[in-house]
Amino acid sequence: MKKILTKVLALTVIASMAFAFAGCSKKKLVEKGKLIMATNAYFPPYEYYDGTTIVGIDAEIAQAIADDLGLELEIVDVEFDSIIAGVQAGKYDIGMAGMTVTDERKQSVNFTASYATGIQSVIVTEDSPITSVEDLIDGDYVVGVQQGTTGDIYMTDEVGDDRIDRYSKGNDAVLALTQGKVDAVVIDNQPAIAYVAANEGLKILDTPYAIEDYAICVRLDNDELLSDIDASLAKLQADGTIDAIISKYIPADS
Repeated sequence: MKKILTKVLALTVIASMAFAFAGCSKKKLVEKGKLIMATNAYFPPYEYYDGTTIVGIDAEIAQAIADDLGLELEIVDVEFDSIIAGVQAGKYDIGMAGMTVTDERKQSVNFTASYATGIQSVIVTEDSPITSVEDLIDGDYVVGVQQGTTGDIYMTDEVGDDRIDRYSKGNDAVLALTQGKVDAVVIDNQPAIAYVAANEGLKILDTPYAIEDYAICVRLDNDELLSDIDASLAKLQADGTIDAIISKYIPADS
């Protein structure tokens, strides 16, 4: 009986250890050997399509991190405001989409160290009476934003929900501006530059609206992956990889 009991206990311990290790493995990565990144690929130059391939600053930095960690990178294009929910639910390992660190978002996900600085800018038509951020806020203007972004959050706080038109993609908001459906678009500066270059009759106000830090979001309980990515980011910043990637898409004189 003693031998049988010993064997049962031993099997129980082994099973418990196997379950624990499996839990840790599952907790660290959605799929073994792969880093699954959620993004919204309509945010140039951070992420956008080149044919059927998602490219850009975030895509290249994520690839460099995956390479450093010995993982295969998979990028999934989703609506921006579903990225954090997907990371929370364990559908994706990380979220990268020119994502700003905010106190509200930190209640749902953890963030790595910042890898880039972003600026919120205001796009208007060249003949617009809006000449400053103050004009936009104080007037009775309708603002186009990409749903769930900090542009959406900040402007809703500033002017109220009634003056906000939300779009699933930044370029849809810009299209609405060219069609006269909104009076301005608030969006990150680098996408704003790309959108203005692609659409005649638009300009960016000289005064930036807000300055932000971009970081990678990770599930709250995934401390090991967060630590690994932070270590990779530190290495890639120290050896100049991140600066080289950003400079490739954003020349120093832009």
